[in-house]
Amino acid sequence: MIPKLTRYGARIAALLVLAIGAVIAVAAITDDPATTDARHPSQAAAEQQAEIDAAIDEVRYRHVNYIAETAGADVTVKAAAVADYAVDRAEGLNDAQEDADQAAEEAAMNTNPTSVEVPSSCGEYSGNRATGCALTLEWGWDLEQFACLELLWSKESGWNELAANSIGAYGIPQAYPGSKMSSEGDDWQTNPVTQIQWGLGYIAGRYDDPCGAWAKSEAEGFY
Repeated sequence: MIPKLTRYGARIAALLVLAIGAVIAVAAITDDPATTDARHPSQAAAEQQAEIDAAIDEVRYRHVNYIAETAGADVTVKAAAVADYAVDRAEGLNDAQEDADQAAEEAAMNTNPTSVEVPSSCGEYSGNRATGCALTLEWGWDLEQFACLELLWSKESGWNELAANSIGAYGIPQAYPGSKMSSEGDDWQTNPVTQIQWGLGYIAGRYDDPCGAWAKSEAEGFY
């Protein structure tokens, strides 16, 4: 009787061992390591550190090359970074194009040269006076007229394109206000050619010629 029970007990024990082994094997195969790790106290700290690292990476991405900053990121993050970079790049190119267009427009408005070819007949003059002499002849006046202009603008400004008085008159012709000369060019504050051209036009329209303007200045102290 005892030997027979022993044989049955041995078989039952063997079956139990096999059953336990199967359970362990199934658990080993099907158990999710992430789920197991999540139950570990250290996992919470690791997840918190990961969130901090992600925030740092986001800040860095805004200031440094996005490729270097997303080298360890997943595909979704990289794709978003590429999209953001493309948008920023396009906006930058648009801004650069707008600046270039504006510069070209301003350059087109300022077409006056800063110097002119001075003929030999004006050889006794130099600097802005030589330029004024050349432009006076281009306007169809003679050297006698320029002699009057030379006296007029020597009195007004000393032929200094940066001359300014206390009431706002400016430049070689002492236009008042100086901004009137912007009708001749946006560079009216610094370009003597622009100022002289404007001044000659003013004289022609108001006094017919430089000697008429000089006569007015001699009589009343201004023109």
